[in-house]
Amino acid sequence: MTPRKPAAPSKTTSRKQEHVELTLHSDVGFRTKTTHLERWTFQHNALPELSVEEIDLSVSFLGRRLGLPLMVSCMTGGYAGALEINRGLAGVCEEFGLAMGVGSQRQALESTLHHRTFSVVREAAPTIPVIGNLGAAEVAALSSADPVRRLADLVRADAFAVHLNPLQEFLQPEGTPDFRGVLRGIGMLVRDLPLPLIVKEIGAGISGDVARRLLETGVRIIDVAGAGGTSWAGVEALRGTESAFAERFWDWGIPTADAVREVAALRRDPAEFTLIASGGIGSGSDAAKCIALGADLAASARPFLQALTTGGREGLCRLLRDWAREMRGIMFLTGSRTVRDLHHADIREEHR
Repeated sequence: MTPRKPAAPSKTTSRKQEHVELTLHSDVGFRTKTTHLERWTFQHNALPELSVEEIDLSVSFLGRRLGLPLMVSCMTGGYAGALEINRGLAGVCEEFGLAMGVGSQRQALESTLHHRTFSVVREAAPTIPVIGNLGAAEVAALSSADPVRRLADLVRADAFAVHLNPLQEFLQPEGTPDFRGVLRGIGMLVRDLPLPLIVKEIGAGISGDVARRLLETGVRIIDVAGAGGTSWAGVEALRGTESAFAERFWDWGIPTADAVREVAALRRDPAEFTLIASGGIGSGSDAAKCIALGADLAASARPFLQALTTGGREGLCRLLRDWAREMRGIMFLTGSRTVRDLHHADIREEHR
């Protein structure tokens, strides 16, 4: 997997740009399936016995302290327009103390043309946790961890994510729907990569059974990335030549709330592994619910990207301040002084 240096942008570069444009300007949300977070409600605590001023939203992640239990999920990189997007996202993450993942670095294996669209994240955000990223199909083809080490070095990563996207690979005209050897590749990276490994989905969810297999392989950070937010089948339906076929899978996946509960149930003790909740997280309330259901932190992508592109840096800061205020309010009204306390907040499933 030696990097090549084509004179023109690769097909991967063009596809990355197309994906971002579609998520920004088209309706690619799930149509009939939701995150199921709306089924859960916090029990009101009329005697919280704390002051709003003493509520602490910070958490520890990858050896660094986050100001909020939030991560800007792996999003983009690898084409010219991604430079300013990643610079803007990273700058705000630095200001608020959020973790940030870069988009798939497959393009950086194919060419050096857009390397700075990835490396700019660490330039703009020297103190936050930064996560590199590569797809499962590429990981299955690895014979050593060396290419991933180079990708991690490119962004000076604190951890590296492998994204599982079998649905997208199946539906993409240029996809690689061959996942033989993915678990072997993940195991090799756990063993040979000198960084924590994160395994995540991209919007169809990780089940309890898949999480168990990952844990048995040595993975200790799992991002469920469930259904209910961006439908990547929908994205492929809008860009593909077989859109009618892709639409049949538009609502495929495990709702985020269900995935969080399934995976959290595997814990024998809280320190066993870190659980990230993403997939349709669209508010501070969604993030708080995920934490109460068993996640350690929440992650989101599309809402942050939309806020940045429509309102600039101040638009994204305004959104994050709103999410933080909502989370603080929920913690006050459930008597949760810390995020650790929020894990034990009384949350109930509403019967419909």
